[in-house]
Amino acid sequence: MKIGFRFVALVAAAAIACQVHAEDTAPAVGTAAPTFKLQDQKGDWRTLDQYRGKWVVLYFYPKDDTPGCTTEVCTFRDDVLKLRKAGAEVLGVSLDDIKSHAAFAEKYHVPFPLLSDNTQATAKAYGVLTYSEKMKMSYAKRETFLIDPAGKVAKHYVGVDPKENSGQVLTDLAALKNGA
Repeated sequence: MKIGFRFVALVAAAAIACQVHAEDTAPAVGTAAPTFKLQDQKGDWRTLDQYRGKWVVLYFYPKDDTPGCTTEVCTFRDDVLKLRKAGAEVLGVSLDDIKSHAAFAEKYHVPFPLLSDNTQATAKAYGVLTYSEKMKMSYAKRETFLIDPAGKVAKHYVGVDPKENSGQVLTDLAALKNGA
């Protein structure tokens, strides 16, 4: 049986694609959340270790000032007091720069850190980094991680609805704290 060059090249490309995808997988529930050191909209450095002992809502979003991302940030903004009362801190992350985050946070009165992952390392570590051929740009997929006080992933939300995510997190946070 003779195998054509194109077939071999296609199989090799698929293997490479799977390998790249495997390196970009999200941390599993129950495992340590990847650490990070990122600047917020004010230029202050934030690390996951700063939040040890608290629940952390780490939500990734594609781009500042776009419709879905605006809905999501405003929903978390509106629920931030409930989340804090439940013992959780909210951190938003995108690949946008600090200047973009500052304008976005000011425009929508965001009372929590928006972290700039301009090196894309954190999005990659959490398995949310993706590339759009159509737009010719990388961005973070809209996914959320609920991290427990010990720094482990307690819940991972995929295919997030920007209007519903904050409420889902509040519900799940209550259940997790009650041992359900």
